[in-house]
Amino acid sequence: MASTSGATKFVEPPAERYLMIKHGDENPQEGLGVCIYVLMFFSVVLIVFTIPISVCMIFKTVAEYERAIIFRAGRLLPGGPKGPGLFFIIPCIDEFRVIDLRTLSFDVPPQELLSKDSVTVTVDAVVYFRVSDPTMAVLNVENYKRSTELLAATTLRNVLGTKTLAEVLSHRDEISATLKALLDVATDPWGVKVERVEIKDVRLPVQMQRAMAAEAEASREARAKVIAAEGERNASRALKEAADIMAEAPSALQLRYLQTLNAISAERNSTIIFPLPIDLLSGMLK
Repeated sequence: MASTSGATKFVEPPAERYLMIKHGDENPQEGLGVCIYVLMFFSVVLIVFTIPISVCMIFKTVAEYERAIIFRAGRLLPGGPKGPGLFFIIPCIDEFRVIDLRTLSFDVPPQELLSKDSVTVTVDAVVYFRVSDPTMAVLNVENYKRSTELLAATTLRNVLGTKTLAEVLSHRDEISATLKALLDVATDPWGVKVERVEIKDVRLPVQMQRAMAAEAEASREARAKVIAAEGERNASRALKEAADIMAEAPSALQLRYLQTLNAISAERNSTIIFPLPIDLLSGMLK
């Protein structure tokens, strides 16, 4: 609110005034004042009398991936951002800012935080973003990149503080999507579009790493013992079934005996002479 001559005058925020200009509800040239017009006249005269030197000052270019925001006497010019290509300005009363529209990235500094299950972890991430509205990026925030970096660090701490250690380690994609959605909504008034958020690394204290390694080793040993016990049980069942089959057919035991001798001789590369008659063994078994 601004007070002039006993009356109260409302001053529009930059974003609302930009929307009025964009929709044609306000003419940016209104209210410039007589001094500004006089200065514009003398600037044009100076440009005419200093040609061709003034040509280098009035004509500017921006690249394909850039846009220029022009202010005349501190007020935004209509027509939106200029570029790509050639545009001109009036020296002394015009100033411009060039905004890069390419995708930018920055590393979120490592954030040491306490998870939901009271475990201290250090997490860092990378954020990819671009400017979707150059005018809003100039009017609504002083430094859109720095502001986005600080907001990303704060949002990362807030989101991971509500997750357990297991969720942080196993649900990275879901956490990244949540961070992207929150940042995108928060930076929309700044004309910034967050394209991607990725968690780079999750570092744990050394004591916690040792405890988790011991827990994983114990779990693997327990599973190995269970598997070995199941193998022994299955082998015992198979041997019992084989013994029952051999008991029903005595000749099967003799064949198995000969197969065993053959396997031993093949493995040891030797000849075994066993003089004990098979009939005597069968009589003893009966």
